[in-house]
Amino acid sequence: MTPTERTIARLPAHLRRYVVSQDYAAYTSRDQAVWRNILGSLRGHLADKAHPVYLEGLEATGIGSECIPSLDEMNEKLARLGWACVGVRGFIPPAVFTELQAMGVLAIAADIRTHEHIEYTPAPDIVHESAGHAPIIANRRYAEYLKACGLVGFKAIASVEDQAVFEAIRNLSVVKEDPDASEEEAAHAQARLEAASASRRYVSESTRASRLYWWTAEYGLIGSVASPRIYGAGLLSSIGEAQHCLTPAVRKLPLSVACADMDYDITRMQPQLFVARDFEHLFEVLAEFESTLSWKRGGDFGLTEALRARTVNHLVLADGREVTGRVLEMLAAPREVAPGLGTALVCLEGPIMASRGGRSLDDKPWSGPALVAFGAGALPERGPFKLSLESGLELEGFATDGGQVLALRGRLAGRELALPAVAKLFVSTHLPSVAGGPADPATWDRWYGELSAFSEGDGEEKARARKALALHPALAALYREVRKMRETHSVKPERLSQIAAAATDFPDDWLLRAEVEELRRRV
Repeated sequence: MTPTERTIARLPAHLRRYVVSQDYAAYTSRDQAVWRNILGSLRGHLADKAHPVYLEGLEATGIGSECIPSLDEMNEKLARLGWACVGVRGFIPPAVFTELQAMGVLAIAADIRTHEHIEYTPAPDIVHESAGHAPIIANRRYAEYLKACGLVGFKAIASVEDQAVFEAIRNLSVVKEDPDASEEEAAHAQARLEAASASRRYVSESTRASRLYWWTAEYGLIGSVASPRIYGAGLLSSIGEAQHCLTPAVRKLPLSVACADMDYDITRMQPQLFVARDFEHLFEVLAEFESTLSWKRGGDFGLTEALRARTVNHLVLADGREVTGRVLEMLAAPREVAPGLGTALVCLEGPIMASRGGRSLDDKPWSGPALVAFGAGALPERGPFKLSLESGLELEGFATDGGQVLALRGRLAGRELALPAVAKLFVSTHLPSVAGGPADPATWDRWYGELSAFSEGDGEEKARARKALALHPALAALYREVRKMRETHSVKPERLSQIAAAATDFPDDWLLRAEVEELRRRV
């Protein structure tokens, strides 16, 4: 097995299906020229502007300037740093990206931007994911931050509108990198994103976590506000952004948890950036942010967040069991049940999965509804039961195997409740945590096809194929010839002049002319 195949084999099945092979032979001669142009420009510009670990980090993670990196070579180098990488198809669901990152696996979009978007592209590509994210991982403390930040993003609760925004962003990035896309298609994709963004009822935990990630791991500066250096992957992988970000046109703000409340636009350069004092500062801000999340707060706060999200999340009960489902209703108790918990009963829509330690307790999730009652009490394994909890909630019915109850009836503070006759019933003294997504993603994915409601689609693959076809064979041959001259150190001035003349047949292709001029300067 290759190093990359070994990495993929270690991934759980629900993550493996988002992985694609790199198919190195599919990169065109112009793709290689795009990489070389970007990396050459970035190395020269960033030598004294990026964090000091940047240049040594390129070497430490298997990233050279002359050709697109092989994921196998990167995995050999990354393994020494406790990391790995896999190829993915452009944008992947945030829950997948953050889970991989929390595991120490870089998700690298195998595609590369077009020469028209060489300075910046909103689409994930191998320049951004490898030359942007990988080098700073050579700093152990920053590598730990990336994992910790991934875990926080994975635990944050996403809303149903977040899903629509993700799909719209993904669609826009595909259209922008598709050479056959019309202006009308581009305008429609932009309008779709604007409509999806406008549909958001509130700013979710997941959105705030993505903003924190954006302003640190993607677009972060470090050092003093007056004279910062670059460490964010979005800046390290975009020559346009790298040149622009340190100018007076960009406001420099001291990093604080307030960055999670500042939105960003992926389609344009950022008007302000946040400066971390050092990498320890990142952990301070992350800890402060993490303390605001349902994952850490639990109780009514977490239930309310899950209720308004309208997505599948999981409750962590006092005994450590996890209940995955969609929160539909919270019934308030007349008095506080536990610190931070004034809910007597919460109703969840099926399917329902019970788990412990992230592992499902059942062969198959329960298809019906579930109820979680709060207070001191316990169900019998089997038989009739009556519960009278300090919240004022009274429940009675017949318990069967696996926590299922039949003929369920209930009263709260003397009021008859409309409850499902058959349900899963859980009892917990308090609610330590409410976290995003299913507690056992692998089992949930196995039964329901996807980690979340995000669709897969093949837009990136189709755009990639059209991009390859858009490269004229004669132009591709010229790129290959120029590359061979450079690699074999056999530059022929007369032939270069002929290639330059032939390049005039392709007036929109400035990159080949730049390659020729570079070789001419060597003669």
